[in-house]
Amino acid sequence: MELVNGQYQVQGVALTDVVKEFGSPVYVYDAEKISSQYHHLKSAFSGLNVKLKYACKSLTNINVLRLLKNEGAGCDAVSINEVKMAFLAGFAKEDIMYTPNCVAFSEIEEAVELGVHINIDNIPFLEKFGAKYGSSVPICIRINPHITAGGNKNIQVGHVGSKFGISILQLDEVIEVVNRVDLNVEGIHVHTGSDILDTEVWMKGAAIVFKAAKNFADLQFLDFGSGFKVAYYEGAHVTDIEKLGKSMTEAFKKFCADYGRELEIWFEPGKFLVSESGYLLVTTNLIKETPACTFIGVDSGFNHLIRPMMYDAHHDIVNLSNTTDTETHVYNVVGNICETDTFATDRDLPRTKEGDILAFKNAGAYGYMMASNFNARFRPAEVMIYKGEAKLIRARDTFEDLMRGQVEIL
Repeated sequence: MELVNGQYQVQGVALTDVVKEFGSPVYVYDAEKISSQYHHLKSAFSGLNVKLKYACKSLTNINVLRLLKNEGAGCDAVSINEVKMAFLAGFAKEDIMYTPNCVAFSEIEEAVELGVHINIDNIPFLEKFGAKYGSSVPICIRINPHITAGGNKNIQVGHVGSKFGISILQLDEVIEVVNRVDLNVEGIHVHTGSDILDTEVWMKGAAIVFKAAKNFADLQFLDFGSGFKVAYYEGAHVTDIEKLGKSMTEAFKKFCADYGRELEIWFEPGKFLVSESGYLLVTTNLIKETPACTFIGVDSGFNHLIRPMMYDAHHDIVNLSNTTDTETHVYNVVGNICETDTFATDRDLPRTKEGDILAFKNAGAYGYMMASNFNARFRPAEVMIYKGEAKLIRARDTFEDLMRGQVEIL
């Protein structure tokens, strides 16, 4: 997003014009940013046989999936419906990794029928899988490295109390099951969480994976998940991708030499690819002054962007309508939902009035995907700016959408 001649623009498209054309609230995605993030990450590991599987749970719009497929990405899916979306977007079955958690075993059976890579994170399902398929269908095994890392506690998934992965302390049991039921293990997977800043944390996880992997003779890849930290505000610390790439390349090459052959290295970026591409544009409904503070009330809420309430996430806010006022005022930015519904507290913004358009930055990941119809409100439209044009890629909900699926019995 650039300020050009008093207008905030993406690829030359004024964001206020997007609101004029498509209404608000509206999610806007910069296709160029998504592509550049993909190639930035890919280049950091250019010395390895690297495969990037887009963690599509972050944003499953079919156009985003196709954009990344066309760039060369694979797809990481966590539900059978995400697998089906990946096929619809054109991904080949060999480019899709299916990593479920606490699903019915029948969903895993369906994924096997579809021919995608299967990642299993619990011993009971290793037993079931071996009993049904033996070595005829290869699997990946997700381990829990017992590493507490990442941002908010709700996105830390590699610690000892996490529901994800098989505890590294149970590795001997895993090996026993693999040998007894004749499993064909093609990969080892680890994912410790999101917003991992320190390269040392990544390398600590890698060391655990390397040690575990030596127990499996027929591996094709090691999958290190994701968790690359992006900047949520000016000057924020981020994962040093180049430093990580250099350290991981050196360590992975040494592992492959010890293992006896070269393996593929996989990552599953989601937020890193799409977060910074996205903006949630909203309209100011109300300026409300109280003895305690001044509220900006907007035509959105945590039904559209739940991350501030759920994760204490910070999203920079820009007043797109007031680009010349250098004097700022302190506001609490709140939504229109009938619950405590706060986007930001004590935020310095240019003087804001009713009708002003605000932009929440870094809204591409887990924004629309976690949106709901709470308070019987419509989910926003989605717009992609692609090759300098704003294109509608999902229509705003209608009242008919709210009632669809309800069955009247009274």
